[in-house]
Amino acid sequence: MAYPGSNIPTANPVSVISPHFCVPYPIDLAIASKILTITDGNFVVTDINGNIIFKVKGTFLTINDRRVLLDAAGNPIVTLKQKLISAHDRWQVFRGDNTDSSNLIFSAKRSSMFQLKSNLDVFLANNTKEDVCDFKVKGSWFERSCVIYAGESSNIVAQMQKKHTVKSILLGKDKSMVTVYPNIDYAFIVALIVILDGINRTEGV
Repeated sequence: MAYPGSNIPTANPVSVISPHFCVPYPIDLAIASKILTITDGNFVVTDINGNIIFKVKGTFLTINDRRVLLDAAGNPIVTLKQKLISAHDRWQVFRGDNTDSSNLIFSAKRSSMFQLKSNLDVFLANNTKEDVCDFKVKGSWFERSCVIYAGESSNIVAQMQKKHTVKSILLGKDKSMVTVYPNIDYAFIVALIVILDGINRTEGV
């Protein structure tokens, strides 16, 4: 199956967090958060059949925002932490539940301080110069419409769009669908969505 704008060879998995999360077929994930619960960053990620894939536990309205991405069994995969005193709303992502610098996997920041859309530049830990980003997120978080690209290229690795259902409205939940392309680390993509949520919650979006 062809994917518009995606030229990444499926034979070469793009692993950021772990190759365990790279599969040779596209994955559709549903992300649901209770939109009435603004005091935390908790939400659940399921597959299209409703099976829980990830859970996100977080703290909000504290000195700094911190979230933990857990697998279905509750084991920590990565910890996401907002960096204090950061002009571009920089977030850092660490392996497991340890925020020691040696466990840093990647960081993400706004492409610009003054922007209405949710554009992020993503840098892997070994990209210390940060001259060119390793991944880029473009789109609108308010509309839940975002596209994730490999670096500065037009190669799409994942897309998110909002889903409205009668059930989600009645339950007071905000639901988004994310399509992750083949051989792309889907835990990494979910981590980026968590960062987008964190940045925009601080702005009341």
